Amino acid sequence: MQIDFHHAVTYVIARLAGLSHPKANVVAYCAQYVDDATNGGTVKFDNGAMYHRISSAHKMLDYRNSKALKNRHVWLPFHFLPGNDGLPAGKAPRGGFHKRLVCRPNSSVAQDMVRACLEDKKKPYGLYRLGVTMHVFADTWAHQGFAGINHKLNEAHDIESEDKQFDARFYEKIANFFISEAFPLGHGAVLSYPDRPYLKWSYTNGLGERIERDNPKDFLEAANEMCKTMRRWQLGDPDAQVDGLPREDEKKIDALLRTTKLESGDERHAVWLKKIAEGHFSFGPTKLTYIPKGKGSWKHQALGTREWVDDPDDEPFHYTPSFLTSHWKMFHDALQAHRFDILHDILPKYGICAA
Repeated sequence: MQIDFHHAVTYVIARLAGLSHPKANVVAYCAQYVDDATNGGTVKFDNGAMYHRISSAHKMLDYRNSKALKNRHVWLPFHFLPGNDGLPAGKAPRGGFHKRLVCRPNSSVAQDMVRACLEDKKKPYGLYRLGVTMHVFADTWAHQGFAGINHKLNEAHDIESEDKQFDARFYEKIANFFISEAFPLGHGAVLSYPDRPYLKWSYTNGLGERIERDNPKDFLEAANEMCKTMRRWQLGDPDAQVDGLPREDEKKIDALLRTTKLESGDERHAVWLKKIAEGHFSFGPTKLTYIPKGKGSWKHQALGTREWVDDPDDEPFHYTPSFLTSHWKMFHDALQAHRFDILHDILPKYGICAA
C-alpha cells in the first residue's frame, strides 16, 4: 500500500473507530512513517547523550540489497509479515521453511501481532505502536502471496489487469530485463500492482499457480479489520466483540478506493485529504497534513534538522529535554518494541527463526 491508504485512509478509519483527531493524527503519521523511516544508527547529541534508532524501510534501489539479514530486519517485521500459510501456532505448512514466510491476510501471526500491540497500550509509545501495527496489518492484505526474502517464490509471470494502459506502461518499464529475476524480494516482480487500491489483476506465481487479485475488495476488508482493532484499542480489550466501519462511511471509502485511479500515490493521497477537509465522512471536516522530513516534520521537531538523510560526520544534534517525549522518539521506540516482539516472541511460536 502507498501513502493514500497508509496515511489518509488510516486516519479516516481511526476517526470512525472513535479516536480523537490528535490521536488519529499520530496513528496515521506513524502508519505512513514506517515507509519513510529509512535512516538507522546512533543519533549523537552535543551533551554526550545518544539514541539508537532502527530503520523500517529501504529505498526502492535497495530492493536487491544483498545483505540478507538487513533485509529480514526490515521486510519481515514491517512489510511482509510471515503468515505460516494461514495456519495456527504449532502447525507447519507443506512446502518447507520458505512457505512459512509468505505473507497472508489477517493470519494467526497477524492476530498475535495485534494482540501484542494492544497489550502495550499503556506504554509511553503505545499509541505510536498502534500506528506501526496498522501499517503492517494493512500490508498483510496488499502483500499477500509474497515473502520478504530473496527467493524464487516471489517470481511473477503473465501479469495483467483491467487497466490495459497501466499494463502497457509496466511492460515498457521491464522491456530490458527480466524483472522476476532482478527483483526476487517481496513483490518487486510486480512493482506497484499490489499497492493500487483500484486495481483488479492476476499473475502466475513462482509455484506455477494462477493468482487472481481484487485490490478494492481486499483493501476494504483490511479497513474493516483495522477499524475493529482500533475500537478494541479504545476499549483496552483485545477480545471485545466490536463492529467494523459504519455502513455509510464504508460505502464512501469503498467508492473512493475504486474510483481514485490516479497513477501516483501522492496524487491519490491529495484526493483523500481534500475529501477529509470537505467533511466527506461522518466525523466532519478536518485539515490533515503529513510532512515526513524537513521543516515541520516530527524529525525536525525532535532533532532540529531539515535534512532527509543523516550524515555520521555531521556535528552532533543539539539536545533538549523535550526529545525524550517527542513524537519522533516515541515512534522509534515503538518500532523497536514491535520488531523485537515479532522476531523474538511471536514468530518463534510458529517455528519461524527468521532474523
